[in-house]
Amino acid sequence: MKQTWDVIVIGGGHAGCEAAAAAARFGAATLLLTQKAGTIGAMSCNPAIGGLGKGHLVREIDALDGLMARVADEAGIQFRVLNRRKGPAVRGPRAQMDRKRYAAAMRTALDATRHLAIAEGEAAAFEVSQGWILGVRLADGRAFRCGAVVVATGTFLRGMIHIGAERVPAGRVGDAPANELSAFFEAHGFELGRLKTGTPPRLDGRTVDFVGLERQEGDCEPEPFSILTDRIVNPQVACHITRTTPEGHAVVRANLARSALYGGAISGRGPRYCPSIEDKIVRFADRDSHQIFLEPEGLDDPTIYPNGVSTSLPVDAQEAFIRTCPGLENVRIIRPGYAIEYDYLDPRGLSASLETRAVAGLFLAGQVNGTTGYEEAAAQGLVAGLNAARRAAGLEGVVFDRSEAYLGVMIDDLTLRGVTEPYRMFTSRAEFRLSLRADNADARLTARGGELGLIGSERMARHLRRAGAHKAISEQLGDLSLTPNQAAREGLALNQDGVRRTAFQLLSYPSVSFDDLCRVWPQLAATPAWLQDRIESDAKYAVYLDRQGADLEAYRADEGLTLAHIDYAALPGLSRELQQKLTAARPGSLARASRIEGMTPAALTLLAAHARRARPAA
Repeated sequence: MKQTWDVIVIGGGHAGCEAAAAAARFGAATLLLTQKAGTIGAMSCNPAIGGLGKGHLVREIDALDGLMARVADEAGIQFRVLNRRKGPAVRGPRAQMDRKRYAAAMRTALDATRHLAIAEGEAAAFEVSQGWILGVRLADGRAFRCGAVVVATGTFLRGMIHIGAERVPAGRVGDAPANELSAFFEAHGFELGRLKTGTPPRLDGRTVDFVGLERQEGDCEPEPFSILTDRIVNPQVACHITRTTPEGHAVVRANLARSALYGGAISGRGPRYCPSIEDKIVRFADRDSHQIFLEPEGLDDPTIYPNGVSTSLPVDAQEAFIRTCPGLENVRIIRPGYAIEYDYLDPRGLSASLETRAVAGLFLAGQVNGTTGYEEAAAQGLVAGLNAARRAAGLEGVVFDRSEAYLGVMIDDLTLRGVTEPYRMFTSRAEFRLSLRADNADARLTARGGELGLIGSERMARHLRRAGAHKAISEQLGDLSLTPNQAAREGLALNQDGVRRTAFQLLSYPSVSFDDLCRVWPQLAATPAWLQDRIESDAKYAVYLDRQGADLEAYRADEGLTLAHIDYAALPGLSRELQQKLTAARPGSLARASRIEGMTPAALTLLAAHARRARPAA
């Protein structure tokens, strides 16, 4: 194997896979370095992709020709669009995965990627000279030279598994932690912290009594994640729902002191939105029951993932608790649940391109930045991989804006505000979520991805066909129209104001669907289902998007006011606290500065005046 690479990616999880693929798609000679090649693409926790907010990220990864969506379509065994009864902006595609098929499909996709090689080994340190990354040294003594590095180590940095009083140094079950990298980061002045996450016990589905449990089916017509997937071919399965019981809660309360979380063994903070069963029972003491989703892990795998009961209780307490749940009275635990504590690096030490400020050419992605979830990790990996390849080529980094993508929202949140708990994506985090829908990610991002050298020919051809179809039907709907009297004859109730309305305007009414338009104008029935949904969403949100336009213009004007090379400590009128926060964050624009915690209107006025004075004359 050659010794010099453009980009080296450390870690074969979701962030590492997307980073390596993105760098290679850009044309960089890329090496994916992982402790075990057999665990590339492993789903360490729940066997699912997508969800609310997370599904938006998966669609954006796909729009930029990433791998996660296509791989999920190959491995998915139950597809559902969440929040179907709510507005299109907050609907989230989600799918259960066949765990083995997902990892195998990801490895196949990586092996088919030009400019990408895979090697086994543990990264131990980086060669740095005058603040620039030069290479990677492995624990076995090997060394590789490179132009940029992406660290995507997940939970492996000084990872420690907790099961009751038992402590096992590990990045996940069966895999050794990465301890030497943490020591390197500390020696080079990076700010490290500890976070924790957890996973539930795995159950033998052959010992579950599903009779009497609520079935949860997928959608009748599975909706793929990727625009390159024409249809889902895997057999689809049902999940089931059971609940915890007062008897089970009593078991947990009786064993709280033996839990690693409540026994004082864990210092890292866990994810607020995915609490352990211990946390649920303590924090929601008034509730006598919590849902447990029994999720199959594969078509030919009897393992069941009981979503909702992650735990660090000792094994005997886990068994006693889980058997109090309906349908699980005689269940066998295949593998106990555990908590895992690990190091993360303060993401405020990163630029918006995910490059560290301390070492040029060093990029971080995924849980090492304090996030949780496969989708958040993969989206960061794609951005870090692209920018690492650009750095190796001597180009400036690329920043995705909050107004154009959820991945831009996430990175902006991380690099400006940092984290106090594992960060999870929600639609509520996006100010412009009406335009950042899961169904229009390709329209928002694929053309830009093409300009950046990320998009392959197959995707670009598909994108151009879809964009052409969207333009054609939009024009057609603008040409077709009805008066209120004509609409009434077609069963469409409108104000009798004499105003002729186009088909697109009609579609903006809550009571009018695309099916109604097809009844009036049968030629529209040939419109593909995905395009009908997209157009209907466009119409329903049109008036709100028009109102949002002024906010978007103001935001972009503030983004245009750059704050480069300002000595905040010497800027009169700023409080010492804000001077310190601005110096640490280096926001780059007035819009980013406005999102720093504690920023005041007076301070923003001062910064805006300074930025305008510093702006070069036209």
